[in-house]
Amino acid sequence: MSLSERIQHQFAASIEVKQKSVTAMAAPIEAAIHVMVTSLKNDGKIMACGNGGSAADAQHFAAELLNRFEIERPPLAAVALTTDSSTLTSIANDYRYEEIFSKQVLGLGRKGDVLLAISTSGNSPNVIEAIHAAHQRGVHVVALTGKNGGKIAGLLKENDVHLCVPSDRTARIQEVHLVTLHCLCDGIDHLIVERN
Repeated sequence: MSLSERIQHQFAASIEVKQKSVTAMAAPIEAAIHVMVTSLKNDGKIMACGNGGSAADAQHFAAELLNRFEIERPPLAAVALTTDSSTLTSIANDYRYEEIFSKQVLGLGRKGDVLLAISTSGNSPNVIEAIHAAHQRGVHVVALTGKNGGKIAGLLKENDVHLCVPSDRTARIQEVHLVTLHCLCDGIDHLIVERN
């Protein structure tokens, strides 16, 4: 296979997974938007966490809400739990790396807030601990996963929302995660700004 063919194959594979995801994920994404909008309209906030590329996605999402996505509007309450190096390293050093997000959720989370828990495998131990902490605090969970949801799928409660990309390839899952985050931002803006 030539390099040009490999590139074309990457695009084709991405398109195929995105087409499958439309069917599997449209309704859950809509549900997640409603959960997030309800929280924001009631003075709640959205906390986001993940590792590696998912940490970058958490930061991207929080920035789009706190600053702006595609339209002008007031800032929306969102925070990425992945950005404070002093907090992350002190928790990892004094306790366990698995608690870097959960301790923040326990300290910052309030009933009615939302945790956006991102894990391509659905098995990230520190994201799992954050979900447990969210449930303790009465925080809604929106889980963004792939690979059938991993361990996270079995942790979610009735009022949580699972956004699971129908793929086993990390790159394809991450590509759909980005589109999903943009769908969430667009839907939140539509319900909060355009309908006011």
